Amino acid sequence: MGHATGYYTHKSCWKHEMGAGHPECPTRLDAIEDRLLVSGLDVALERREATAAALADIELAHDRMHVAALRGLSDGLRDEIAAGGPTHVQVDPDTSLNEFSWDAILMSAGAAIDATDAVMAGELANAFCATRPPGHHATRRAAMGFCFVNNVAVAAKYALQRHGLKRVAIIDFDVHHGNGTEDIVAGDDRILMCSFYQHPYYPEWDHANAPNLVNLPVPAYTKGMDIREMVDMMWLPRLDAHKPQMIFVSAGFDAHREDDMGQLALVEQDYAWLTERIMEVAQRHAKGRIVSCLEGGYDLSSLARSVEAHLRVLAKV
Repeated sequence: MGHATGYYTHKSCWKHEMGAGHPECPTRLDAIEDRLLVSGLDVALERREATAAALADIELAHDRMHVAALRGLSDGLRDEIAAGGPTHVQVDPDTSLNEFSWDAILMSAGAAIDATDAVMAGELANAFCATRPPGHHATRRAAMGFCFVNNVAVAAKYALQRHGLKRVAIIDFDVHHGNGTEDIVAGDDRILMCSFYQHPYYPEWDHANAPNLVNLPVPAYTKGMDIREMVDMMWLPRLDAHKPQMIFVSAGFDAHREDDMGQLALVEQDYAWLTERIMEVAQRHAKGRIVSCLEGGYDLSSLARSVEAHLRVLAKV
């Protein structure tokens, strides 16, 4: 049985960028890497290089036309750049592709799949995917909100389809609502999705009311202690009733009080606490199996410190 926490990334994830000044930028990964070295946490993690996701696996969560369209946009852009044309193509007002984005998309989804395989095989106790682009706003048929392919939804469907699990859970603690994940999993009673998020806020989304969703919309300026109370009351009983055989985490760290992308007031200790609760549920029902994927987090310092707090709990150091 593997006892290590895997840390998946790929150099392609640094090459995807959406233009100068865009908050979802490659330096987010640099900030995390620097923090792991400075804190000494690096030595406690098992580093693994992601491999590209197979399109058939991405299509477990996405419409085939969506995947083909992304790939086509990417191919077309390369031709345009070769002819001296624009270097980016917009897919929504704040989301664009460059010539390296398609590779990063495949590696980001691939990391989640690779991590799922390694944790299921018992090679790793759990894993964190430090990849970009993020995924939780990507719906079955559309890219939006910095996201193209929904890494966590792909991995959850993959665990069910390819590994034959009967029940999994997705936990999303990003400041923004994981509307894409909800779009993909709503009504699939094999998947319990628990989330909290600032409301009203991006995206303007009619929250589905499927029985497998535990949505906790909270107002701006909500503090960590209030979130903890809600998680204890609303998430944990549902998770214990569902008995997930694996847990997937959409780990966004933009609900931190220093991150001005949102207005929630969490701190590193809250992320550590949340991770401890997730670990306990995984120990009770899932043989400890957790795959966590980076979502948001745009203030570089608080992002790096929060990822460290999350990983310290996962790696038990």
